[in-house]
Amino acid sequence: MSRMPVEKGIIGKKLGMTQIFAANGNAIPVTVIEAGPCTVIQKKTPEKDSYSAIQLGFIEYDSKKAIKPVRGHFKKANAPSMRHLKEFNIKNAENINVGDKIEADSFKEGEKVDVTGLTKGRGYSGAVKRWGLATQRATHGGGPVHRHTGSLGANSDPSRIMKNKKMAGQYGHEQVTVLNLDVIKVDKEKNLIAVKGAIPGPKGAIVFVRNTVKQPVITKAK
Repeated sequence: MSRMPVEKGIIGKKLGMTQIFAANGNAIPVTVIEAGPCTVIQKKTPEKDSYSAIQLGFIEYDSKKAIKPVRGHFKKANAPSMRHLKEFNIKNAENINVGDKIEADSFKEGEKVDVTGLTKGRGYSGAVKRWGLATQRATHGGGPVHRHTGSLGANSDPSRIMKNKKMAGQYGHEQVTVLNLDVIKVDKEKNLIAVKGAIPGPKGAIVFVRNTVKQPVITKAK
């Protein structure tokens, strides 16, 4: 995620997609995120660390399974061992203390958020699936090359394949941030946030939610 300071952030788990009906009857596609509760494990200040940030922990697990340095890190914060840790650059970190709980209700309906996660891993994929290249004709002598890339470049000059050629290879499992998603609904009791649209990753994936850092530019019609 960006090192740009934000006002708030939280770690969550993608639960899946559904739809919510607005007051006018329109169906809004939403992604449901189990956001928190997260515990503040560490706090960094400009005086000591030259920048302001907090480290959040999400999903408790048996501390016996953690190595000794990790157990010591959580013991210093007087908190149970957490499976996931994430640091957020927070503008007002001086108002947050180690041990505080960050829950879903820190976000409000109508706000815009950025969601970061790892996309689904597709493994080694061909150029058609990876880059969306067109397939060749399926009849009249097409041969067994329907999903091949075709020519890769000139022969005599430059006598090599140029860099960044769209070819087969590893596809997916990369960090992606989706910007300016609307928060449609917040359920404080169940720690759920519903955001409009899709977010990266499969069901059960860990995602990071923050208030948006790039406001959309709205131009007035002439």
